[in-house]
Amino acid sequence: MRAFIRNAAVVVAAASTTLAAVSCGSGTGNTSAGKDPPVIGVLLPDATTARWETRDRPLLEKRIKELCDDCRIEHANARGDVAIQQEQMDSLITEHADAILLVPVDARALAASVRKAHAAGIPVISYDRLADGPVSGYVSFDGQEVGRLQGRALLRAMGDKAHGGRIVMMNGDPSDPNAVSFKRGALSVLQGKVEIAKAYDTLMWRTEAANRNMAGALSALGAGRIDGVYAANDGLAAGSITALKANKVRPLPPVTGQDAELAAVRRIVAGEQYETVYKPFGPEASAGGAMAVAAARGSGLDRVATGRVTTSEGTAVPAVRLTPVSVTAADVKRILVKDGAYTVRQICTPQLAAACARAGLT
Repeated sequence: MRAFIRNAAVVVAAASTTLAAVSCGSGTGNTSAGKDPPVIGVLLPDATTARWETRDRPLLEKRIKELCDDCRIEHANARGDVAIQQEQMDSLITEHADAILLVPVDARALAASVRKAHAAGIPVISYDRLADGPVSGYVSFDGQEVGRLQGRALLRAMGDKAHGGRIVMMNGDPSDPNAVSFKRGALSVLQGKVEIAKAYDTLMWRTEAANRNMAGALSALGAGRIDGVYAANDGLAAGSITALKANKVRPLPPVTGQDAELAAVRRIVAGEQYETVYKPFGPEASAGGAMAVAAARGSGLDRVATGRVTTSEGTAVPAVRLTPVSVTAADVKRILVKDGAYTVRQICTPQLAAACARAGLT
């Protein structure tokens, strides 16, 4: 599931509503004579989380190209700004796009845009996060299972302190429905077993906010009084760990994560972060691209779907729900390297040579 990076000339300008057009090849064509090639919008939420531009975007474009060689992709990144993403939706609606694959910045705030697209006859595929409104399809991972995996891993790592120990919860953005699911899943495992001494919701999933919040937790609780950290993703884990190290907390308490970012995998090998949740981006992007192409062609989405999900409108729509995987240092080679997410060379910098040897990464 390697990410294949497309032409570097296709860029996204910060705070811009401009949609970058990416040709899907000329080939023999997949449309009837005299018709314009299908247009598929791919709207990503931010550049804070590395996966969107480095993993999902190139994989989505690759899959769409495989299935529709004359489709045209209109890509844009909202840079975490709801108003910009709403403008991007409006632009695609005005252009009469054939389908929109949307990762909403804010699921509720984008509902009106989803309704507007639906009224214009443009199907919206909600990708990774379930947007409010009449979406036509959904592709994601089981969010509550992500949280459960993180919670179980944290309890294992806490050992004797898994009963009665004190933890800090660094949750994601409450406007992201996935963050709500992660939190719910984690609490189902952690509540009644550990004391949740501090809990924070992190707007925009910002690493620097996690850093500030962890510094505040250390000031309030004491440097030696935190037995574990539930961090909802790897960016929040990074901010938390930086604050712990700055306050000379030794040894570091176990810290969870999500997304299997390369920097996080290196922290896991180094012993700074205990766990991450790997969500294989290849299958998700493959399903998302296939659903977007089917929607653009007016084909039935049930051919792609493996089940159904109920939208905020109360309608059951075709969905693909994938299974996440927990990864600790012992799993890096068996899961991430074997799956092609990273090579040993990518993970093992010279500074990590000894740690990589201990982890069997040779």
